[in-house]
Amino acid sequence: MPTASDIDPKLLEILVCPLTKGPLNYDREKQELVSKQAGLAYPVRDGIPIMLVDEARKLDA
Repeated sequence: MPTASDIDPKLLEILVCPLTKGPLNYDREKQELVSKQAGLAYPVRDGIPIMLVDEARKLDA
């Protein structure tokens, strides 16, 4: 059952990394959208993706 923190699957289909324009993977546990190409994880707050590079967390190598 979807919760308020889940992202609409249709939205996930159209979202891309603002830096690389590449695909994103949703990490439900961490509430992040992950761009492996850019090495960044964009936070999801209250079900809303924060697609700002300045807000993204750098992935560990």
